Amino acid sequence: MSGKWLKGFCPVRETTEPNTETLRGILARADVSPLVGETRIAIVSDIDHSFLVHGPGLVTVSAVALASEAAAVTIVRHALELCFLLGILPDDPVLAGLSACRCAALFAAIAFPREPGAPSSRYARMVADAAPDRAELETLWPQLAEHQPAAPRDVPPATADRLAALWPFLGPTEHLIATGGDPRLHVDPLTGLNAYGCSPRPRPWAITFASSTASSISERGYAAAEEARRRMLGEAAAIGVAGSWARETTGLRREISRYYGLPEAVRVVLVPSGTDGELLALGVVLAGDPGRPLTNLLVGPEESGSGVPEAAAGRHFSTRTARGVVVTKGGVIDGVPADLEVAPVPVRTADGACRPGAEIVADCAEQTAAAVARGRRVLFHILDQSKTGLLAPALGGSLRFPDAERVEVIVDASQARLAVSSVRSYVELGAMVLLTGSKFFTGPPFSGALLVPAALAHRLDGLPAGFADYFGEEANIGLALRWRAALAEMAAFAAVDESIVIKVLQRFGRRIEAALAANPDLHRHEALALERPEFPDRWDRLPTIFTFSVWQPEGRAGPRRLFGLTEAKQIYNWLNSDLSDLLPAGSSEAERRLAARYAHIGQPVAIANRFGPTAGAFRLSIGARLVSGEPSHRHLDAEARIDREIADALAMLEKLSLIVRHFERIRAADPPSRFQ
Repeated sequence: MSGKWLKGFCPVRETTEPNTETLRGILARADVSPLVGETRIAIVSDIDHSFLVHGPGLVTVSAVALASEAAAVTIVRHALELCFLLGILPDDPVLAGLSACRCAALFAAIAFPREPGAPSSRYARMVADAAPDRAELETLWPQLAEHQPAAPRDVPPATADRLAALWPFLGPTEHLIATGGDPRLHVDPLTGLNAYGCSPRPRPWAITFASSTASSISERGYAAAEEARRRMLGEAAAIGVAGSWARETTGLRREISRYYGLPEAVRVVLVPSGTDGELLALGVVLAGDPGRPLTNLLVGPEESGSGVPEAAAGRHFSTRTARGVVVTKGGVIDGVPADLEVAPVPVRTADGACRPGAEIVADCAEQTAAAVARGRRVLFHILDQSKTGLLAPALGGSLRFPDAERVEVIVDASQARLAVSSVRSYVELGAMVLLTGSKFFTGPPFSGALLVPAALAHRLDGLPAGFADYFGEEANIGLALRWRAALAEMAAFAAVDESIVIKVLQRFGRRIEAALAANPDLHRHEALALERPEFPDRWDRLPTIFTFSVWQPEGRAGPRRLFGLTEAKQIYNWLNSDLSDLLPAGSSEAERRLAARYAHIGQPVAIANRFGPTAGAFRLSIGARLVSGEPSHRHLDAEARIDREIADALAMLEKLSLIVRHFERIRAADPPSRFQ
């Protein structure tokens, strides 16, 4: 940033150092820096408005406007968006101005929800789901026109129509990336996080090992999503919204296919989540032979997504689909036959121990043979891997069944903890494979894909009628941006040599296992080795999910037990919050620093155990970023960066022990998770 414009444009007074540093700090923010590009900004004290845009890439900001952090950040974000939009809409500065206002208002609503006088309150109509009519726009426009000295002073009818057409594409990345999915994507404006404790904005200060559930978007992912947002918006302005969606969907399918080295004939179908992918796989099988009853052999339902059992039964698993259709949770989806049956195969025993692999294989074979003998078809599930990192049934490289024509296979690899060669092997054997970019790869939730082998692809045109409420030809902008963020993480991971991947996973895993064993407040749950005899030297044979529960503090009545799911969920929220003010007087400075750290891990799941009632199990989960590195860690060499990641993970475990020591005191306050 320079204190003066390019020579010959406009002289600008030198500004005071505090204002300059304020602007530098804003431009360095993870949710602002990807937007700056070649834009030149100068601070002046003699303009009547918060900012002026003199053309694409040239902005003056009032020094007075930088006095408040919320106002300053929003003003800069507004100005940067207007600069960009004037570049792609040179023929319609009014449309650019109105669109930039919507983006700024939505940005302020997310970043500063309680700030009085922010654009989200002054321009409340611009954050609505539908565009204002022309009369409303005529009322709003005079204030917005002041940011563009040369702009027209009225709103042409064609501009109002173009604004309405572009409305679904308008908004900051952090808003758009949380659209086009089910209610789990909703961000609580008071906490800045969704139901999974994730943010659609980068959170580099937080300790993050939550990839078995969902992760906040990284700086890398945010920058990739922002680049895609701008590209899609430019295309929508040029060729229309439908054309932009179609082009982006084609590109995403091609890149996912290329990443896994799949033949062109394999269909890559984008789905909002792993649960949606489970439902789509069911639809593909139902379309194959509608006249013959189907048994859905669901392996490890207790270890998969909470909505998977309902999706496997052809039932609605939420109150609203990703396409915005309101449905009745638990109701049968139109077109699903009444004789569909779900046959569960548990992977743990009643006391939480892992069932032996051979026992699970035998159970699956027996149930499959029995269903075929009754004249039924079977959709056979392979869970690779589960919520707690289990692979079941472990069939190696063979997928042979008593009657191959009556048995079809889906591999639930929604955790995506698989080497490229393992995924390709499953597809080559004729199995559908369900993947996501939002688990191991740490893209934002939710982004799924179902790989459909060529022999089954034609069935996608004959899905049961009710499936149209869930699936369409094109990806919506939210799903597209989530996948773009995930693909950026996938590319960064793929750039690391596999020998280094293995070394990093082994080194980190050894330290975590030792720390779990040494901490008397924690109980590690059993996990079986990942049996991949056909790929003995691939990274996906190594554990990347470490599952444990927390012991209740000593002194409670009765024998010592593990915390149940309800209390575990509270602890999960407290980990992701600043607890420093809740510690008692006399606590050390080191304890307060530890209590203040935000830590996000895998959401607790219910797990049986031999010590008493069902426990809440936490999961410290390795994601691709551990290997590829966060952009904010670029100043560290490889060894120092891994040391820092290990130190962060150990600090998270220490914070758990701190919570146990002060459990009742913290529970009385019950602080929620927070963005910061």
